[in-house]
Amino acid sequence: MKFLLVEDNPDLAKAVCDRMHLDGHTIDHAENISDAIGFSETGDYDLILLDIMLPDGDGRSFLKRHRDQKRDTPVIVLTARSQVSDRISMLDLGADDYVTKPFDHEELQARCRAVLRRKAGTAQSVLQIKDVSFNPVAGVVTVCGKTINLRNRELRLLELLFNAPGQIFPKQKLVDRLFSYEEDVSENAVEVYIARLRKHLEGSALKITTHRGLGYRLDHD
Repeated sequence: MKFLLVEDNPDLAKAVCDRMHLDGHTIDHAENISDAIGFSETGDYDLILLDIMLPDGDGRSFLKRHRDQKRDTPVIVLTARSQVSDRISMLDLGADDYVTKPFDHEELQARCRAVLRRKAGTAQSVLQIKDVSFNPVAGVVTVCGKTINLRNRELRLLELLFNAPGQIFPKQKLVDRLFSYEEDVSENAVEVYIARLRKHLEGSALKITTHRGLGYRLDHD
């Protein structure tokens, strides 16, 4: 998954980014509303983590703008405000959930998973296509009844393809989803991960097909 963190506290931002990276997620970090707008309007994110008190204004203005533009990316608000009225106002503006500071990182991760499941319209943790099952939360993949070990980016690439079988993903879109803006990578990196996934899926009903000039698609027999 690719997240956008909008947070001006450098220590907290680093802690959140480090934890998300450990879980295999890609995360971009904006320190203010202006940068957050730039990221959100040019990037493709699965989830936004939004602080409220920012150097150039109130994060609720970003949230309102985000929803006014009909963007449906889930937003979890990170707030030090504990008043019920504050939480209600953020939910009414379009926040999907909120976490009160200081928070436990395990709770934040659990809330991220819950919001993403709701966005996908399912409460199940294990996805199944033919003879391949995938638990994105636990990072467990089973091919023909055998559990295989995937690296973090291999897992995230499989998750993208698994959630949209039959859809063609251009290389650049996969680069945008798998890597942050700070990482200088080429489209060749995607080819490497595609090759690794194909090897892991050998013998199963799933195939990653190449559509020249267009991208890659997950198909099954």
